Amino acid sequence: MTATSGSRLGRPQGPITNTLTTGQLPRLVELYVLVGSLVVVGGILLLMGFNWGGWIFLSIVLYLVSLGVLSTIAENRRKATDRVVRSLVIVAFLLAIAPLVSTLVTVTAKGIGQLNWAFISTTGGAVFNPDTLAVTISTGALQAIVGTLEITGIAALMSVPIGILTAIYLVEYAQSGQWMARTVTFLVDVMTGIPSIVAGLFAFSLFTLVVGPKAFSGFSASVALSVLMIPIVVRSCEEMLRLVPHDLREASFALGVSRFSTITKIVLPTAIAGIITGVMIAIARVIGETAPIFMAASFTDNFNANPFNGPMQTLPVLAYTGYKFPGQDIAASNASAWGAALLLVLIVVILNIIARIVAKTFAPKGAR
Repeated sequence: MTATSGSRLGRPQGPITNTLTTGQLPRLVELYVLVGSLVVVGGILLLMGFNWGGWIFLSIVLYLVSLGVLSTIAENRRKATDRVVRSLVIVAFLLAIAPLVSTLVTVTAKGIGQLNWAFISTTGGAVFNPDTLAVTISTGALQAIVGTLEITGIAALMSVPIGILTAIYLVEYAQSGQWMARTVTFLVDVMTGIPSIVAGLFAFSLFTLVVGPKAFSGFSASVALSVLMIPIVVRSCEEMLRLVPHDLREASFALGVSRFSTITKIVLPTAIAGIITGVMIAIARVIGETAPIFMAASFTDNFNANPFNGPMQTLPVLAYTGYKFPGQDIAASNASAWGAALLLVLIVVILNIIARIVAKTFAPKGAR
């Protein structure tokens, strides 16, 4: 068809342009616009009264509006929408990690000066000198470290088998719509929303009825933490088991393998990495709990490694009491609190690293 016939049909003459590729802003335009927004808003606020929160909020608003307008003019509406939405996602991510980064920086800055071998290997408390009749306050976290590891370890020993076996029942054995499965799922959902202090009250009341009044012990605190751990382990392990392809189960059944052997040799090894991750999430969730441990195990300055007799000290309770109820030396108590908080963070990091190594070691190796 000729150009003349094409014009008679009402088609536009000349080269056809693609609106999806026309116009392109510079590669670092987002950075330029962000810096410009920060400078403009900062200059205006310096004249009106500077405020950090207002500076960040108004800069983000100006950045998004300016980027959208520039992209609409120079490119097209589709690209402008893409740039604005992508910028919103980045801003939301930065706002989400800002409290975490701020907390880590604060705990590290205030606790690193207290973190030394003497603080880790000694027991803190008041020391009386009979010769000079002087009472000195020594800072130490050995009793808190031992108490934290023992209480959390016992809670994990009780919670992890129960949680994994419950998840196996819900995924591998329970029939769809069965009353038992619905009941277990409902109870797990209810336990997920239980406040931590309610778990502490439950453990304290239980051991008060069984043992007697003031039945403070590390095992009581472990029971309280296990109430919080079990639903997390169940939910995470259940999701990991559901991700295992059904083809693996069907292939195993087709070879005549029993259901028990299929679960132990096929399903669990396939999902082991996710299961370990879920267990570590549950441990990290409860290792820093203060209220249930404070109620069930109380606290003490004396070294007590027996979880079945007497109060025990833990790192979160040491951090709380050292900052909220300082002793005669307020500076030493506050330093001890920050050191305990940093130790708690380091323990969680170490446990997660160990879990990553274990999960990578036991995870099934894919075909190369």
